[in-house]
Amino acid sequence: MSKRSHPLQSKRSDPLPPTVFGGVDVSAATLAVAILQDGQPLEQREFPNTDSGHKALIACLHKRKARARVSLEATGIDSLNLARALDAADEVEVAVLNPKVVNRFAQTLRRSKTDSADAQVLAEYSRRMDFVAWRTPSRKGLQLRTISRHIDGLTVEHTREQNRLHAALGSAATPGCVVQDLKRSLASLQRRMVRLRREAMALIASDAILAQRFELMISIPGIAEISALQVLGELATLSPEMSVRQWVAHSGLDPVHEDSGTSVHRPSRISRAGSRPLRRALYMPALVAAQCDPHLRAFYELLQSRHKAKLQALIAVARKLLHAIDGIFRSQTPYDGHKLFPALIPG
Repeated sequence: MSKRSHPLQSKRSDPLPPTVFGGVDVSAATLAVAILQDGQPLEQREFPNTDSGHKALIACLHKRKARARVSLEATGIDSLNLARALDAADEVEVAVLNPKVVNRFAQTLRRSKTDSADAQVLAEYSRRMDFVAWRTPSRKGLQLRTISRHIDGLTVEHTREQNRLHAALGSAATPGCVVQDLKRSLASLQRRMVRLRREAMALIASDAILAQRFELMISIPGIAEISALQVLGELATLSPEMSVRQWVAHSGLDPVHEDSGTSVHRPSRISRAGSRPLRRALYMPALVAAQCDPHLRAFYELLQSRHKAKLQALIAVARKLLHAIDGIFRSQTPYDGHKLFPALIPG
């Protein structure tokens, strides 16, 4: 049934709170579903992880004639198609959660780990925790993220092959055919990365918003074309409603403090409960910006003067880069370090 003809109001305008809470444990073949509704016992179902299974799950939720909140873990393509189907459905809100966040929440509830137990944990998360609804990203944003992550995987493989070649050249026992094969592998990987970057740039150029954001990002010292492509690929799929604090939390760069009473004073660390690809994409820009941009360098040196370790200071620079990117996206103006650090460098 289309959204216009559905008897219930649109999920984005209905002021009534949800009364149905669902959790879906997603695997490649099946969906383990737990449904909680006030005054009714827990219901557990299983559906195939196919288009028809997604429709059957949505129909099961619609039978309750109430708004539903459904949580599931981010598990790549297996969960993406389901999340898109749920987001498109009337009277259904969906949250796509970081598995680390779910695991920490689950430690307070379960003793066993099965698909049905995981689904019940996710249903309880929908009912108890702050709910951030997921929105389907643009098609080109998803394509850009897929390309940028594939390039990142090839880059890791290229580094691994370079290390192998270095080790092979350092050993007199290495046959020449092995050295030549490694060189051919490196050349092939390099050609593939260049071709994919060219495809990604064409994709960015075909979308006005992506093209504008790409040009704004390369105005930041430390972010060149390759880094901008990787970072933009990760940010392009995030909801435009997210704040920069939510960006930081999504990246896993948010600080975690452990202080209790007079006996527990552990050094601060980052949560890592977020997107590893985004953290990786920000590392080199932060490293370069801490040396090349006078404002970020002053910030980096200030933190070191306060006895922060170099890595801690570098992570703080990465967080500041996210703030800078958020600022230029919202203002639609190129980077200006004076706005980010008005007190560090006079004039």
